[in-house]
Amino acid sequence: MIKVFRLPDLGEGLTESEIVAWRVAPGDTVELNQLIADVETAKAVVELPSPFAGVVHELHQQPGTVVHVGEPIVSFEVAGTEPAGHEPAGTEGAGRAGGAAASDPPGQASAAAPAEEREAVLVGYGAAPERQGRPHRRTRTGAEADLTEPATVEALEPAATRPRSTPPVRALARGLGIELSQVTGTGPTGLITREDVQARSDRSAPESAPESVADPAAGERETRSPIRSVRKHTAAAMVRSAFNAPHVTEFLTVDVTPTMDLIESLRTNRAFQGVRIGILAVVAKALCLAVARNPSVNTRWDEAAGEIVQYHYVNLGIAAATPRGLLVPNVPDADRLGLADLAAALAGLTETARAGTTAAESLRGGTISITNVGVFGIDAGTPILNPGEAAILALGGIRRQPWEHRGEIALRQVMTLSLSFDHRLVDGEQGARFLVDVGTILADPAMVLTMV
Repeated sequence: MIKVFRLPDLGEGLTESEIVAWRVAPGDTVELNQLIADVETAKAVVELPSPFAGVVHELHQQPGTVVHVGEPIVSFEVAGTEPAGHEPAGTEGAGRAGGAAASDPPGQASAAAPAEEREAVLVGYGAAPERQGRPHRRTRTGAEADLTEPATVEALEPAATRPRSTPPVRALARGLGIELSQVTGTGPTGLITREDVQARSDRSAPESAPESVADPAAGERETRSPIRSVRKHTAAAMVRSAFNAPHVTEFLTVDVTPTMDLIESLRTNRAFQGVRIGILAVVAKALCLAVARNPSVNTRWDEAAGEIVQYHYVNLGIAAATPRGLLVPNVPDADRLGLADLAAALAGLTETARAGTTAAESLRGGTISITNVGVFGIDAGTPILNPGEAAILALGGIRRQPWEHRGEIALRQVMTLSLSFDHRLVDGEQGARFLVDVGTILADPAMVLTMV
């Protein structure tokens, strides 16, 4: 029989996605949960698994096509029959072959159907640990599979055809145009790491070219491209925020030399071995401490309910510039993390954002955000609030410049902080006190003892 797989809702009620690339072609035999396509939502690139075991019958959409939820994207030839009401979400039957006769008693077709067809469940995937020995398994016949064996990438695809790696590493390889089959993994049990892919890219491309929007044909004076995916989502969110929330921005320039000295000392601290502590992690910790003293910056204006929502936790959003546009994933309960754990969480969050594999749940529920414009050489800015949040803190670049220090002029490391806030929720005085608290910690980390 022919089964049609329709684009499912990939999270947060997003209504459309773009087909980035197909991993299968008509005539290919696929297993249940085998990855068949990469699709791009308004927030992340998602690897789409197959809801059936069978043969690819037809690809209904081409790469680059924007598809709405519910539209058909691929159909499969699936052996056997399936009782009504047990099809996986996003699929439908388009004919039956070899099914039970009309005279079959109720339930007989269901009993005869292979286990995968009776209840097809899409499962998670990733780099599976290497197994010791071979588990007992039955020989697969048609769409039938041994339900006692977990469905993992290695179970679905032989190692020879799919090198072991994680989703962020696979996304990085795709972005760099690197075939993972050409990369030697140096991680545990041969796992291909981010460094392995980057090293391969460096060997393949000794001289990197600057990123370009398009390669214009001779004589063309402009290039047009559709507004879609992350750029479309970000634009709508920023316009909504800019016109719904009255923005105010305050600035504070701080001598952060003591903080930079602290960061340097932590590199040799045994408790922080293996953890990279940077200015972003220290500012994030300072922000969490300042929020506890100035809770108005960690609120939300609920227009529909006519209420102000006060958060008693900090889900810290970090604005991340990616090749696909701006993303603001967040670290849940950042206020409960120590400096080392917070730094590790921030590193993982930014890596997955840049690789385009941020989970949908990481992009919602933020309460306050940080944007680091200093990494681009910018001294200060007036950031726009992430929708639904009361404040966003921008970090400027750290510069060595003459500064008053202990009654004399000395070369010091100086940074400008910019705080934008929703004036419906945060008064100017409250915003200033919060900003000064953050600045005080950065100017003299020992002042934390007076704040907790």
